[in-house]
Amino acid sequence: MNKSIWWLILVVALGAAAFFYFRLEGEKSQGPQLPAPAAEPPIRHPIEAAGPADAPGEPLPPLAESDAAIRQMLAELFGAGLEKIFNLKDIIHRIVATVDNLPRDHLSLQLMPVKPVAGRPVTEGKGENLRLSPQNAARYSSYMRLTKAVPSERLVAVYVYFYPLFQEQYEKLGYPGKYFNDRLVEVIDHLLATPEVQKPLVLTQPKVLYEYADPKLERLSAGQKILLRIGSENAAKVKAKLREIRSALVSKPPKG
Repeated sequence: MNKSIWWLILVVALGAAAFFYFRLEGEKSQGPQLPAPAAEPPIRHPIEAAGPADAPGEPLPPLAESDAAIRQMLAELFGAGLEKIFNLKDIIHRIVATVDNLPRDHLSLQLMPVKPVAGRPVTEGKGENLRLSPQNAARYSSYMRLTKAVPSERLVAVYVYFYPLFQEQYEKLGYPGKYFNDRLVEVIDHLLATPEVQKPLVLTQPKVLYEYADPKLERLSAGQKILLRIGSENAAKVKAKLREIRSALVSKPPKG
């Protein structure tokens, strides 16, 4: 073989050896390569997309002193007699905690922003024929009148005005860095996915409280069970209102 070729092979070999040697030494000097920190999850539904706030022209009060201000705004929306339906102490805390828990198994009655409907569920039949009576839906008539009467866009505008306090309360519940409006839209979508059951709901009563005899229905979340309990006609009206609210909050339609 020509001597020049031998020299060329030798130079290439030495160059490759030097390259790998210095690369290895460089990696040793740099230490282990740690993965880059994960980026903060983006805000899916920025509150700015909901439009302008229904602002009274005054600065927001501190969260701990906000009851009077939000009570006044709710009175303008719902009219007089709020105390008959709403629990007006720590109202923002109640709303945030309840929204967060609606997709879960249980709701705290002590933290509900609205007062429970008076009386016991109206049932019919006994034993294996125990059912939720269609008459039970009438117990929610006052709540349904409010649902129909309140303009969704005004309601959202009030929410946007008070949003910094809702966000502050959400973080106080243990969600620093999370976004309450994202959670609200997620919960609305969850409630909209509640199955529609037209046939009478069969019940059991293993102890004091009633349960749904159908295991699939009994496994639903607390919020979805509420929509079943108020009756299919009332549930359809509530879902229509939720769609209006969602539409005022975000531009993307719900999945499914």
